[in-house]
Amino acid sequence: MQVPLPAELDEALRRSGPRLGPFGRHLTYFDQVGSTNDIAARLAARGAEEGTVVVAESQTAGRGRRGREWCSPAGAGLYVSAVLRPGGADARDARQMASLITLMSGVAIAGGVRAATGLPVELKWPNDVVIGRPWRKVAGILAEASTSAGGLDYAILGFGINVRPAQYPAALAGRATSLEAEVGRPVDAWQVLVEALVELAARYGELRDGGTATLLERWRALAPGSRGGSVEWQSSDGAHRGIAEGVDDEGALLVRVGSRVERIVAGEVKWLSSEGTRNEVRGGTRGQERVE
Repeated sequence: MQVPLPAELDEALRRSGPRLGPFGRHLTYFDQVGSTNDIAARLAARGAEEGTVVVAESQTAGRGRRGREWCSPAGAGLYVSAVLRPGGADARDARQMASLITLMSGVAIAGGVRAATGLPVELKWPNDVVIGRPWRKVAGILAEASTSAGGLDYAILGFGINVRPAQYPAALAGRATSLEAEVGRPVDAWQVLVEALVELAARYGELRDGGTATLLERWRALAPGSRGGSVEWQSSDGAHRGIAEGVDDEGALLVRVGSRVERIVAGEVKWLSSEGTRNEVRGGTRGQERVE
């Protein structure tokens, strides 16, 4: 049910003012929802303006990539979705823009967390904000696009940030953490949200202005583990393993397998740490191309 903005959040938004860009104009708050992405998508389909933001205290059907459940307990995290309308001249541009939105969002969320807490979080392709070695996940991103013959009608950018310790499902034990657990003190969740939205406004503005090169430079700087790590992935002809060589100019992961380089557009890639721990990156629709 939609409820008034918490007073502390309203005050934090007012203090940030113009820095929020379009993401400070229309923000709605719910005590509990199924999924913030679903609500934002319904609003977008009805014509909601770019920058419309949905925030929930908890989700009962939060999801990550490939429809997997995102643990969303009340009082433990930030569960947020925003409406983007970047446009797109054709289907190929729409697909590329959707991929770049995911990378842009990672840069923004990581920047917001760093600004609010000082934690040296990093990025893991394509959609995780992590910290430490082996990686422990503190935030995840889910970008969902609505396309038509004219290109990208709108995109829904959803993100969840683990702010306070919670009882995570057994499958996530040891692989998930929270900002407070890492920083060792209370964290102002609303300040984290506002700084994330401020960063989102800046990074999205750069992307819309054609600053793809700047975006990729920022992403690579925040993702040192995207080069040199051993990865596994599945394709139609079985399992493969190689060494990651970073991302190309369209945001695809490049993986060297012997004398060739595979181009992973999206999908489920398993990162294998030096300790043998498997850190999963979950993608959406998977594509694969070979680059000789």
